[in-house]
Amino acid sequence: MRFSLNEFLISVSFALDFVEMDRLGRQSNHGKRTAFISLYIARELGLSKEELYDTAALAMLHDNGLSESSLYEVSAGEDFSVNDFERSKAHCVIGEKNVKGYPFLTAPENVILYHHERYNGSGFYGLSGDEIPLISQIIAAADGFEDRYQPDEAGNGKDVLVQWIEQEEGIVFSKDLGIALRKMAEDLSIWEKMADENVGKALSDEIPEFDCQLSFEEIQKITKIFSRIIDSKSHFTKRHSSGLAEKAAAMADFYGKDEEERTKLIIAADLHDLGKLAVPNSILDCPRALTDKEFKVVKKHVYYTRVALEKISGFEDITEWAANHHEKLNGKGYPFGKKGEELDFNSRLMGCLDIYQALTEERPYRKGMAHGEAMKVLGNMAGMGMIDEGIVKDLDEVFDGKVGI
Repeated sequence: MRFSLNEFLISVSFALDFVEMDRLGRQSNHGKRTAFISLYIARELGLSKEELYDTAALAMLHDNGLSESSLYEVSAGEDFSVNDFERSKAHCVIGEKNVKGYPFLTAPENVILYHHERYNGSGFYGLSGDEIPLISQIIAAADGFEDRYQPDEAGNGKDVLVQWIEQEEGIVFSKDLGIALRKMAEDLSIWEKMADENVGKALSDEIPEFDCQLSFEEIQKITKIFSRIIDSKSHFTKRHSSGLAEKAAAMADFYGKDEEERTKLIIAADLHDLGKLAVPNSILDCPRALTDKEFKVVKKHVYYTRVALEKISGFEDITEWAANHHEKLNGKGYPFGKKGEELDFNSRLMGCLDIYQALTEERPYRKGMAHGEAMKVLGNMAGMGMIDEGIVKDLDEVFDGKVGI
């Protein structure tokens, strides 16, 4: 299919920005704004259209390792503040590893690994000047600019930015990048474009348009990257999406589905919890039963999944299967209360698989269930008309005694 790299990037950046908000306490749209600023700098430096695309893509993905690195640091017993997570070398290493399979256009290397290097050599790896990949330099400058950006279209925060540019030129970034940053700070139209309500469209307008002919198998190599990022949101979900994808593949084989439908089911499993990046870890990792208010926050994640995925052309079926996984046949699911014939077979299958996967995983408030225990729960739900009884029986046949699937 013709796969729009732009649509996919904008969609997933919507969810990735929630990680920044939760982990770092930042305002919304940090990734989009950093990408917009990076594009501006890259244009001022005369980069090619392909390099501009890769700059925007890498800027949107630059902090993709935050979730996994924060779990790593916490599990190691470190006493980390939220900002320390970003200053940790681990998120650069993990972030670089995560994007290895992404279809960049110019084969950039180690951009995310080195995005916290400083022009004077005082970064994590001690690289300086032109030893640092140019796109890494651009993202570092844009990241710092965005950190100090004040969302005021009148430009009242300009003096703070100009002072920062003067202080950091030659230390964090080169003179050429400083010139581009000063130009941005002086341009009030740029401030308006970077406002929360405008930055998504502004970024879409600025990124050179690229799409490519990719099979669903090739697309799944990309979505697998984001499955890992999603699962890393919490220690208790570190295998949820990947486990669901494995089970979706097994059931697709059981039902004899063709290769395209099988792969689309796996992609839906990879991305079904994309919206969970919007749920604070204080709720996901809560060691007790959630309050009604907290559960309402959790329930929003499927809506966010739909909002993100429905922007991607060719993902219509995938969006439905991914975003319907908490709907119930009796209309008592969420977020839309769909029921009966409103839920196609693959939406029903994804719903059953998600319940099974969740029941067999450890949670902060309980241990994971054995297959038999989980099937009793699923059987009771089927008996109450909540989920598909036939699919439940098939799950029991396929997964009984199969450890690790």
